[in-house]
Amino acid sequence: MDAASSVITRFIDTDPQQAALALESLSPRGAASVVRALPPDTAARLLARVHPQSEAAIYEFLVPEPAATLLGLAEADDAADAFRALTDESRRTLLASLSPERRRELEERLSYPDHSAGQIMRTDVVAFSKDAHVRDVVTRLKTITASKHPQSYTYVVDDHRRLLGVLNMRDLLLAEDDARVETIMRADVVSVPAHIDREELIAEPKLKGYLSIPVVDAQGRLLGAVRTSDLLESSQEEATEDLQRLFGASAEERAFSPMLFKVRQRLPWLTVNLGTAFLASAVVAMFQDLIGRIAVLAVFLPIVAGQGGNAGVQSLSVVLRGLVIGEVRLRDAMRLTMLEVSVGLVNGLVIGVVTAFGAWFWNGNPWMGLVLGLAMVVNLIAAGLAGAVIPLGMKRLGFDPAQSSGIFLTTVTDVVGFFAFLGFATLFQSHLLPR
Repeated sequence: MDAASSVITRFIDTDPQQAALALESLSPRGAASVVRALPPDTAARLLARVHPQSEAAIYEFLVPEPAATLLGLAEADDAADAFRALTDESRRTLLASLSPERRRELEERLSYPDHSAGQIMRTDVVAFSKDAHVRDVVTRLKTITASKHPQSYTYVVDDHRRLLGVLNMRDLLLAEDDARVETIMRADVVSVPAHIDREELIAEPKLKGYLSIPVVDAQGRLLGAVRTSDLLESSQEEATEDLQRLFGASAEERAFSPMLFKVRQRLPWLTVNLGTAFLASAVVAMFQDLIGRIAVLAVFLPIVAGQGGNAGVQSLSVVLRGLVIGEVRLRDAMRLTMLEVSVGLVNGLVIGVVTAFGAWFWNGNPWMGLVLGLAMVVNLIAAGLAGAVIPLGMKRLGFDPAQSSGIFLTTVTDVVGFFAFLGFATLFQSHLLPR
């Protein structure tokens, strides 16, 4: 090992998290060069701390070797996360280079739906046959080496690995040595199917209070367990990804992602946003003659658009949160939409009255206040409607409900707000013209 590699290794041993952040700040090609220069076990420890999306980008420059070696050294769960983020071509190339056992593990993980219990479960669960004796179980538990992710529960299975129950450590230690674990296990164990969505898992009240939840297949065979800490971490990560998607950024982008990667991820949505801005401008252009005669209208346009956008984001954030935690189902779409429209109506009436008096006081024309107040009512109703319909509609169509919802919402509130305000101004223009 050369001097540079020795320094990097010491850095990884001393502060692995900062070392991972430093690696992520490099371009994928540069990071791959660093990884290639390190001993495989050191490189595997470093990559275990890197975000799966960044890790996959690095692996793209290491396929097939040493990527296959590093994936073989990684824990099955971490390897699956990185492998899932690779391109289809890289995955096919790597599968041929992996050991049969690791290949089987990864293929099994990829067969589960996105964000399901099967994807986030850990497979290193401890399970014993129902016919095992307490003496043998205790001896085995003492010899199991402490792992990076220690298990919270010990399970009991039959000869076909079907889940039968869970062992309580107190019951196990107080039982007779010759007793079979089947006689002391707790059979009322709660389990979940591998295909259950993470949102449903979080929202399930009977799972509250467990440190981990066993995952079974259609035949009831034990596949693994989802740790509560992993579930919360996965949910937090999804929430931050949704926040980025909400405003048109990529979920894969990190704070120190390479500049060109950031540009490639953001530029398409900025282009879309530009197109929607021209749409809003086209609405204003329809009334340019009116604005030319009553120039003060231009002063109030940002107020209408701004209030509509704020109200829409309030509605959107509540609906998105309800979808994430499982509080909102698609069957609730109509009821939720009507509720948000009602809230928009009430808020619109209150804000509209306040705005109308403010415009009257500032401009000295009560008709201007009336026009602005009516436009505010219409736009806040549209904001409530859009804030509910956009995420619910995307969910219904099978898309991520957070994907750039903020951009589409802003378009709706701008277009409706401008059209309502200038439309009412056209109706009452004889009362608005300077005298």
